[in-house]
Amino acid sequence: MAATTLGVERSIGGRRWRNRLDDDRLALALAQRLDLPEIVARVLAARGIDADRAGDFLNPTLRALLPDPSVMAGMDEAVARLADAVVAGETIGIFGDYDVDGATSSALLVRFFGALGVPAVVHIPDRQKEGYGPNAPALLALRERGARLVVTVDCGISAFEPLRLAHEAGIEVIVFDHHTAEAALPAARAVVNPNRLDDSSGLGQLAAVGVTFMAVVALNRELRRRGHYATRAEPQLMAWLDLVALGTICDSVPLTGLNRALALQGFKAMASRGNRGLAALADIARITEAPGAYHAGFILGPRINAGGRVAEPDLGVRLLTTEDGDVATGLALRLDALNIERQTIEKGVLEAALRQAEAQADASCIVVADPGWHPGVIGIVASRVVERFNRPAFVVALAGGIGKGSGRSLAGVDLGAAVTAARQAGLLVNGGGHPMAAGITVEEGRLAEVAAFLCERLARAVSERPVLPELGIDGSLAVGAANVALLSAIERLGPFGVGNAEPRFVVSGARVVRADVVGADHVRCILAGGDGARLKAIAFRAAGEPLGQALTAGTGRELHLAGKLRMDRWQGAERAQLIIEDAAPAQ
Repeated sequence: MAATTLGVERSIGGRRWRNRLDDDRLALALAQRLDLPEIVARVLAARGIDADRAGDFLNPTLRALLPDPSVMAGMDEAVARLADAVVAGETIGIFGDYDVDGATSSALLVRFFGALGVPAVVHIPDRQKEGYGPNAPALLALRERGARLVVTVDCGISAFEPLRLAHEAGIEVIVFDHHTAEAALPAARAVVNPNRLDDSSGLGQLAAVGVTFMAVVALNRELRRRGHYATRAEPQLMAWLDLVALGTICDSVPLTGLNRALALQGFKAMASRGNRGLAALADIARITEAPGAYHAGFILGPRINAGGRVAEPDLGVRLLTTEDGDVATGLALRLDALNIERQTIEKGVLEAALRQAEAQADASCIVVADPGWHPGVIGIVASRVVERFNRPAFVVALAGGIGKGSGRSLAGVDLGAAVTAARQAGLLVNGGGHPMAAGITVEEGRLAEVAAFLCERLARAVSERPVLPELGIDGSLAVGAANVALLSAIERLGPFGVGNAEPRFVVSGARVVRADVVGADHVRCILAGGDGARLKAIAFRAAGEPLGQALTAGTGRELHLAGKLRMDRWQGAERAQLIIEDAAPAQ
């Protein structure tokens, strides 16, 4: 078991503070060889980055990391058929998922086909009426709109019956997906999914938008080979990497290797504000600095998701594909308002879900359900349940005898595989996903049976995790060391997310000079160190919780405070700020 940071076995938040790096010598060697600050070297070493890999990690480029798309199974077949369609001017249907990954994948194809002058028609399913994934009526409706060839993005790998019916109706389907696949594949002209069991590309970490971008690269190359650009301009694919970055961040895939390069290059494209919809949404959300993973994951992404969660599922695609500035502003305002509505709905569902989950706190998988819950927020609520109970969790919205559930997991506990097994056992109407997230459709009368199956299936992986939830710590700092210079060095290690966790530090022996509640339930603090240095800090959603109570009652007392350092940019000035996640008494 890894050593604790500052000896904290049980924090105020009930967590064990674990050193992410076991061997300090690795960090020292890295710091000396690369001339890095020791704390930065610690972060790199804790993520398994050695001196040989550090160059690509610190300066990832698509030139070095983008493989030949043909290494993916099914890619050449998909590209050949799509190239035929482009040359012939066929109308192409696009069936996308209703989340950000699906919206960005759909928008990428719309923009690419639009640049080629190829007509494309899009369908994003209604979460409540249609559920997840392709359905036969929607595919037939795309055919009625002129599309005999349909591309599914971020869905389709488990749509066996709908794609069989589409095939019988004369509709050709190409699947671009990344969710857990089975040995059998659906009836389709081509299936491109790096998580196919027969795919040896090693690209299984891509989000659907990453898979779609690889397909666009391959299709563009094939069209060039066929001489399609002899009389027309070739599309500039790099300009659309803003969509790839947004979908990659929001789908919580590992930010390593190719994903890391796609995200970094995508943020450069996003900063140029070439996408009118994203620019309008950034303005509405008051983003005034260069966009990064935080803005994509916590500001832009939730607003784009809001359309599919509580209202019109195609709002996100429409926003990301419009070239009309007034339309972009109107759509951005609508999504912003829907996000506020979503937050209100989410709060009520979360409170009820947590009350139900208390009775299952010792189970290996928590499954809660209610007929009054809105299916548009259950995924977010499932994440909160996981955070609270340190268990995989499904939150199920019931209606008309059917439950639609969304699940979230913990590192090392493969939820997608468990759901696939439940579907293969005949327990689910439908279901699929990937290791960290999954969705299910289940008959209400079988919900207890499904819960028991999932608990049994996941029990071993859950039992191998620590009993107490752990908080990974990259190092400890004095108040004065948490400064802009350190943050500037740390920002080179981003973007942060799954697979490249944002560094978390302990600011040790910090004295709380002032603490007060701001907004609905946030606790804002001013910290002081023994050297007289000051540091701004905030603990989100902490008022009324043990952490918030410790901060507000701790004025004048010293605490060890664990959290993440962020740059606070205001009116041209930059200051470091600590986002407090946990605390422990300073001994």
